[in-house]
Parts: sequence; structure tokens; C-alpha cells
Amino acid sequence: MVRWSDQTDAILAGDLTAGVGYGTPAGGAVITPVAPIGLRDRQRGELTFTTSLGFGRKLERLRRDPKVALAYHGREHGFAHDPLYVLAQGEARIVEHPDPEYLERIVRPASTRHLGAPKEGRFWDRWLREYYEDRVPVHVSLARVVTWPDLRCAGPPAVEGAPWPEPPASQAPPRGGTGPRLDAGKAARALGGTDHQLLAFRGADGHPMIVPVEIAQATEEGIELRAADGLIPAGERRAGLLGHSYHPQLVGLTVRQHTGWLSVADSGRALYAPHTETGFRAPTNKTLLLLANGFMAKRGLRRARRGA
Repeated sequence: MVRWSDQTDAILAGDLTAGVGYGTPAGGAVITPVAPIGLRDRQRGELTFTTSLGFGRKLERLRRDPKVALAYHGREHGFAHDPLYVLAQGEARIVEHPDPEYLERIVRPASTRHLGAPKEGRFWDRWLREYYEDRVPVHVSLARVVTWPDLRCAGPPAVEGAPWPEPPASQAPPRGGTGPRLDAGKAARALGGTDHQLLAFRGADGHPMIVPVEIAQATEEGIELRAADGLIPAGERRAGLLGHSYHPQLVGLTVRQHTGWLSVADSGRALYAPHTETGFRAPTNKTLLLLANGFMAKRGLRRARRGA
């Protein structure tokens, strides 16, 4: 059981968003932004976030490999102000059939504090029914909490819980080759236009590692990344790259996600070759956002039920 400090708890309670990293079947890692809305239990050493039944691939991957990481990396529009980067690693447990009382008593007030009061009324109750009903909690029993004194992760980390593992060994290259499969310049421009860029890869103990990076430049070989000294291990491996921006209450969320191949020379030069890409831009108007959320939830839940 991991017990974190009061300074760390203020970050976990206050950040509007966090990056969740989880493994892929090929041995890599991907990152997606979530709104953790301060859900945590210090006595149990547990963090919680919610996700949608419509995201079947993510849930299936969590069932297959429950080792996850949450990176608390941005202070905008939340309640925390200390420039502390927090990386929490542990094992996820999906609550397949959540208790409605838990959702109403715990999740709803936390969501209201961070994301604003929900729309109510005959139309909104019907339109957003699936959006609220298909949310499932994911509890993460922590193995360790790692903190850096600033959001760049410069300097040595402080570790609470399991010891910090050795750097991971290089991975075997994919069958399709290691070079870019997308236009690296276009991907770099899209990523560079976001406020936060995070890199994820599988650590030596199987837990995803998530670190902040900067987009430097793109060539035919890939996207050059910059990071604080020692954050990215030397060698070659599968990795995920996330760029995202967000406004108050997560209105206007912009997301660019990649999987790809990471090569780090002994000199420290990190080169990322993007292989796949997904992304979206949410409306900046709260009403339009909720209309879109309701539509996506209805469609996602129908797909999830057909695939059950």
C-alpha cells in the first residue's frame, strides 16, 4: 500500500486532467487524457478515474494487462498550483457494474466541482442518459508514486512505494519496420500546436512510464523529442505520444495520439517515428459539447452492447 504526501495529495485532488497510460498487445504503451476529478482514497492507496463502456478497446486492454500509470502534468483550470509532476503507477480494476449510489454520492459531486453542474431538464435528462449511465469507475491500486519538483521532471525523482526499476531493455523491432508510416512533419506540427506533450513506454517492471517532452523538429527519420536529462532511456522501443490542450471544465479539448517507434542514441538524441494516429477536437461551447457527448455516448453504448 502506498501512502503519499500532503503535497502530492493536493495535486491528485486538484488537477483537472491526467494522462492515463496502458499497455498494448505488442508491448508498447499508449496515453489518453482523462478527468480524474480528484477521486482517490489515501487509506487504501488507490486512485480512481471513470471511462465509458463505449471505449471497448481500452477496457479490453485494461482487462488483459491491468498495469497502468497516471501522469498529473498540468495545472491549468484546476485547483492545484504547486509545480509538482506526479506519476502514479499501479494495477487497474474495472467496476463492470457500478453501484448507482456510489456514482451519485461520490462521482457526481466530484464531477460537478471540476466540470460544472450537469444540464438538467426533460430534454437533457433523456439526451445525456447514456453519457452518465455508461460511465464505469476504474480503481487503481498503487504500487508507487513518483514526484519531480517541476513539470519538466528535471532533477532526481522522489519515490514512494516500490523501488524505482532499472531502465528497460531495448525491444525487438516491429515486422513492418521502424521508420515513420505517417507524415512526420505534419504530425509534429499538430503535436506542437498543443499545450502538453507526453511520451509513454513500458518500464522494466511492466508499468507504463509517462514523461513530458517537447517537439523539436521533424525529418524524414521522424520527430525529434526533447526531455530533461535521464527521463528517456537509451535504446529502441515501442512508445505512445500524446499532445493535448484543454479549457476550463474540459471544454474545447484537443487531442492528438500516436503509437510508434522510439530510438534514443547514447548521445541522448530521441527520435520518434509515428506509425498510427488518432485525434479529435471538442467544441468550445459547453452546450455543443454536451450535445456531442450525448450523441457519442449513445453510439458508443450501442456498439458496446452489440459486441457483448
